Amino acid sequence: MASSPVPDDPFTFVAVVSEHAPVADTAESVSLAIEVEESVSVAEEPVAEEPVADESQSPSVSSVVNTIESPAEQPTPPDQDQRFDSLGLRPQILESLSTYGYTTPTPIQAQTIPWLLEGRDVFGQAQTGTGKTAAFALPLLSRIDVNDRNVQVLVLAPTRELAIQVEESFRKYSQCMPGVETVAIYGGSDFGPQIRALRHGVQIVVGTPGRVIDHMKKGTLKVDQLQTIVLDEADEMLKMGFVDDVTWVLSQTPEHRQVALFSATLPGPIRKIAREHQKNPVEIKIKSEARTADTVQQRFIVVRPRDKMDALTRILEVEETDGVIVFVSLKASTTKLANHLNEHGHSATPLNGDIPQNLREQTVDQLKAGRIDVIVATDVAARGLDVPRISHVVNYDMPHDSESYVHRIGRTGRAGRSGQAILFARPQDKRIVRRIEKSTRQQIEQMEMPSVAEVNESRQRRFKQRINETIAAGGLDFFCQLLEEHQQETGVSPLHMAAALAQQLQGKAPFLMEERPRRARREEEDQRDRNGRRERGERQSGDRDRRDRDRDRGDRRERRRDDRSQGSPEEGMERFRVEIGDTHGVRPGNLVGAIANEAGLDGKDIGRIQIFDEFSLVDLPEGMPKQIFQQLKNTWVSGRKLQITRDTGRPPKKRGGRPFASGGKPPHGKSKRHGGKNRNGKPGFRKKHSSRD
Repeated sequence: MASSPVPDDPFTFVAVVSEHAPVADTAESVSLAIEVEESVSVAEEPVAEEPVADESQSPSVSSVVNTIESPAEQPTPPDQDQRFDSLGLRPQILESLSTYGYTTPTPIQAQTIPWLLEGRDVFGQAQTGTGKTAAFALPLLSRIDVNDRNVQVLVLAPTRELAIQVEESFRKYSQCMPGVETVAIYGGSDFGPQIRALRHGVQIVVGTPGRVIDHMKKGTLKVDQLQTIVLDEADEMLKMGFVDDVTWVLSQTPEHRQVALFSATLPGPIRKIAREHQKNPVEIKIKSEARTADTVQQRFIVVRPRDKMDALTRILEVEETDGVIVFVSLKASTTKLANHLNEHGHSATPLNGDIPQNLREQTVDQLKAGRIDVIVATDVAARGLDVPRISHVVNYDMPHDSESYVHRIGRTGRAGRSGQAILFARPQDKRIVRRIEKSTRQQIEQMEMPSVAEVNESRQRRFKQRINETIAAGGLDFFCQLLEEHQQETGVSPLHMAAALAQQLQGKAPFLMEERPRRARREEEDQRDRNGRRERGERQSGDRDRRDRDRDRGDRRERRRDDRSQGSPEEGMERFRVEIGDTHGVRPGNLVGAIANEAGLDGKDIGRIQIFDEFSLVDLPEGMPKQIFQQLKNTWVSGRKLQITRDTGRPPKKRGGRPFASGGKPPHGKSKRHGGKNRNGKPGFRKKHSSRD
């Protein structure tokens, strides 16, 4: 690609690609699996300098390229037949791509790879699913010096799942390049293996901002020889409170390193990072219109969080399904839900980022072969999953945005087949459903919870169908003879013998579903319980207020702690307490980033955060598993462990006995710092409490 003199302005090159994607492909895919119509224009003249103050003032591209919004009006792109072997990639990289059958780059790859190969800074705006991982991984691998064991490439990612995925992509694309070493470093895992890998020598490090900073401060991650730093999904790092961390990491890297920044949106802080840390960046925009395939019927069901398992079980019984993918937000939910489905007669298995790659591949192979019918997966784990027999996609947890929804339901309705997409929505989520409809320009019809009668009818129909299929398969001569002998010996009719065999196979579990108590009665009882708790809370609050009026200034801090619960969590959320607060310098962004990264959550899944002097309250989704608690308890934020617990409205007891009340007097004969008298009446001393007590 020819280059022209570059002025000293923030963005000197703009390539705009309009992409009409019936089915969005994966973030790491290199093949153009989606059908694309694109319009590409390259600015050969410098862009007039235009200051960008905030996110509302984006660089104007009208003077550089005429973007045609309507896909039908777009001209045929000049580089439609461009292949990877024409982009200047290293031969070993092309060999790796050929083993996977990748020949044609996606628009973001075609526009980004040549500039990164030249060593230019790049500012890429592209949604997840456009192939941006390969867009930076392929050219950076082509520039790696395999004989140099210093860190040459550092990639910052918002979550450990994405860090693992990106590191796996680097390893996959470098499989024909002996000597390339990569490592993923992220919170929630031991430092030991990460430190050993870094000391052994790696050229490529992919990590979350917090853990990268930890290693840099420990001296185990040295970036003095760094050539390129990549900020992947920069807007997500902003949402999770990592902007200060990212800025700090950038400030520690060499002045002449290359900076590649990728973001789906362009908020002000992201543009500020680009202005301060990039030099004459090439700006590449991929404008995509989220569209869903016409072969997919889209429906949603309004269901309360506690009824979701029952609703999913009923839907799988009533619907005529083949392969099914159920999408959830939490990794721990994949195992919990898969176990529930197996207990109810479905062959299901979890698929999440913690499952080793070889087991993931085995799971996909079993799904393709029909040995597994249901996969319960997270978004990251399901990327790249292409199984033709998938008939249904169930959004068990609400997707984060319209793009995620499009990526999820794109797993069904492929190759001209029909597919079904079902979205679980809480009563208050209807506006989100309408927003998705507006974005995708597709109607999502509302469906009702399958009734008990429908479930029982489906069970009986499938029972009769299995009988007919077994008879049609043949090979029953031996059993016919055996049953005929039994009839002659006992006089029992063939009908009763068949019924006895069916009962034996059914076991103790009832064949028919029983009607549960009326939902209205249960809701009335729940409302009565909530009203009772609210009245008790108001009385307790009033008593506390009267007592607090008589306390001194030090006691007002305790009063603020007692009056902290301002409103109950939203439905489907639960309130938790973490032992870190304002006096420790914590901010909401710090908590969002740490919790989202450790629990495998998106920042949007975290509810209200209330920060007090010595602790904070955080609303998180119901059903948080025990292993997540253990990870969060040992997670460090602002120099302290979170020590997360479910909020009870009372401060947790400290080790070593009941703590003294703030501002009150210690028991007779004792001191807060000294032990008073021992059993013999002589002065004694007690060890001063440490900060961990």
